[in-house]
Amino acid sequence: MNLQTPSLAAADFEAVRTAGVFIPLTQFGVIDVKGEDAAAFLHTQLTNDVQHLDASTARLAGYCSAKGRLLGSFLMWRTSDAVRLLISSDIQAPVQKRLSMFVLRAKAKLSDATAEVAAVGFAGDVRAALSGIFDALPDGIHVKVEGPHGALIRVPDAENRPRFLWIGPKADVEARLASLGDKLHRAPAALWDWLDIHAGEPRITQATVEQFVPQMVNFDVLGGVNFKKGCYPGQEVVARSQYRGTIKRRTALARAETATPGAELFHSADPGQPCGLVVNVAPSETGGVDCLVEIKLAALDDGAVHVGSADGPALEFLPLPYAFPSDV
Repeated sequence: MNLQTPSLAAADFEAVRTAGVFIPLTQFGVIDVKGEDAAAFLHTQLTNDVQHLDASTARLAGYCSAKGRLLGSFLMWRTSDAVRLLISSDIQAPVQKRLSMFVLRAKAKLSDATAEVAAVGFAGDVRAALSGIFDALPDGIHVKVEGPHGALIRVPDAENRPRFLWIGPKADVEARLASLGDKLHRAPAALWDWLDIHAGEPRITQATVEQFVPQMVNFDVLGGVNFKKGCYPGQEVVARSQYRGTIKRRTALARAETATPGAELFHSADPGQPCGLVVNVAPSETGGVDCLVEIKLAALDDGAVHVGSADGPALEFLPLPYAFPSDV
């Protein structure tokens, strides 16, 4: 999902569908929040409920500016002594620094745990391989199990294939990668980006900081916003966007010849005015790129949408694996 989109081999896509893959994930950073007030502090800062986050659950969450625009997005869960946040590595440092500014008198401390842990994604027929590491596997989406080798989280399926995320002590994880290679196909990190895109799960990166309220990237649909919890930065804006009427901008799945995160979109009927923004990008199986794009819903009704300019590469829209609330 970075500005430079690497290529993927046909064997990488094929292995997801017909076998299983494991993917060392280098595109993420990890923030640990420790202290007796860790959950209470994060509860006042993030879009989702942290206070009632139990040991067997992971949740999506966002961190907003006072204007309700996302500064970052996370997958979060509890460890034995911390609330752990998985975030795009290119914004980990500034988000951690900003959050730390608001700790004040709370008994909470944020630290960069990226060097201490490693993350590996799994997709496809991977249960047998994972059973050699974990005694039990999570079945429900965002269910988490813990074991001696770290945490295993079930994340949303992509291309109708199950996916899991393993985060554990770096030395332990890296020591097991060779044996995993005997059972599963090893794929580049960009394949996980492609799978996230086809799961319809956007990720905030440096190119899109402060561009979207959570609903624009479907976070309300994906369970990343709790509208019943207390205040957090931007909460009034987010709530107003939800309740004042129909949401007019959403994130859609599309394919193009080329695109980069943060690039503007233009509709053929109004070529002088941007109608959206590219959120995430990964190499496509058929050439070009697949992407998640934030866009005015009206722009999806008819006409053509182009990347970068009115005569830029055209977008071909694909179905998301979920429906928006108005479509349910």
